[in-house]
Amino acid sequence: MLWVGAAPLTAVARPDDPGLPADPSLARLIEESIAARPELASAQAVQRATALRPDQAGALPDPMLQLGIQNDGFTSLEVGRMETSFVSIMASQTIPWPGIRPLRSEAARLDAVRSAQTLARVRLSTEAEVRRGYLDLLLVRGRLALLEQLTQIWQDSLSVATARYETGEGAQSDVLRAQLELNRVRQRRLSQSAIEQGKLLVLNRLRNATLDAPIATPIHLKDLATLDAHAHLFDEAKALQRSPELQSARLSVTRSEVAVALAERSYYPDLTLTAGLMFRGELPPMWLVTVGFPMTVLASQKRDLALEEQREWSSSAGLEATTLEQLLRLRTRERAMVFSTLQQIVALYERGLLVQSEATTQSTLSQYRVGRVSFASVLEANAGFIADQEGYLESIAAAHRLLIAGQEVSLAETPMPTEGRSGGMSAPETTMPAAAPGAMPSDPGPAIRGAAPAAM
Repeated sequence: MLWVGAAPLTAVARPDDPGLPADPSLARLIEESIAARPELASAQAVQRATALRPDQAGALPDPMLQLGIQNDGFTSLEVGRMETSFVSIMASQTIPWPGIRPLRSEAARLDAVRSAQTLARVRLSTEAEVRRGYLDLLLVRGRLALLEQLTQIWQDSLSVATARYETGEGAQSDVLRAQLELNRVRQRRLSQSAIEQGKLLVLNRLRNATLDAPIATPIHLKDLATLDAHAHLFDEAKALQRSPELQSARLSVTRSEVAVALAERSYYPDLTLTAGLMFRGELPPMWLVTVGFPMTVLASQKRDLALEEQREWSSSAGLEATTLEQLLRLRTRERAMVFSTLQQIVALYERGLLVQSEATTQSTLSQYRVGRVSFASVLEANAGFIADQEGYLESIAAAHRLLIAGQEVSLAETPMPTEGRSGGMSAPETTMPAAAPGAMPSDPGPAIRGAAPAAM
């Protein structure tokens, strides 16, 4: 089993993973995606390939074997008759200067370890992508449940408006407006159903399954509302330890130091040892032993430049590691701050806003039934109720996206929460757009990020 970062490659989502529910359906999706992801298999092959390089880099150069003949004149073979005519066999071996081979092997080993960090990044990103897709699926299904609830609210409002109109106490416009809102709910349900199918396509592609295969979600987004247990997970020290990018940058620093040491030893020549035998037929054989080396003095300027180059690369690697460490600390602190804000917002929804908005909706409808308020008040109360319900779901989803990003050790910018229509806070990318007449339903994109959530 190959270990990278803090988890083995064969591991799947565990119930105690930060930002994840104890959901066997999600764990299965992650396991299937890891097994099917071609990028992960490619990174594993690269890691296995680079792991074979250290022994090659530290090996001696291949020896040289030479066979030859030296002859006096061109008219006849003089071996055995002339002293300077012979058949020779010679072998030579180049031996790098002491210390160079271990440095070359160490450089290759560090490259192999860096490739393991690339593998760790692919794995972390694969898991995070599945988790985000699953969270999006929970969110859209939560919105569909809200739309069912909103349908019932508007059906009750329509019944009251119709009864008042039939008795002459209400206006026909109230009935028409209630019917209009019911049709708008149906339109939005179609939009959200299309988005749900899109989320299923994404998740099924990740696990290499049939694109239209159903995916069960045994939990609901509201089941993830307990955030207090996760507040301690935004730890800077752990983020620095688990980040594949930072570990790779630190390995690059060490790798560049090895490269500097190699450049410094390039001033010393490699030695080439040669030994040979010359056979002269009936005459006694001769032998030869030589030691050769390149004239490094003549190339000193080139070696000076190579050494200076490696020192500059080493300086750059150190600065890059420092930059990544600063960025990781910033991202972790940002996530902790935004998570704390969302944590308080979810608590406000649970302790007051949801109960109050539901009570306001019921009270307003009751007062409209007896003619004490206008139908416009019913419209406003219904819109506020559903906006609060959606803002609650969005805040939960936004908090868990931060947990997933923290587990992924992502360097991406942390989205700041934006104020919704009901006064709550929600992540920019979690808004539910109202479907425009004739428009093709689509998932919220960059064009609407930052917009307040639309009231259903």
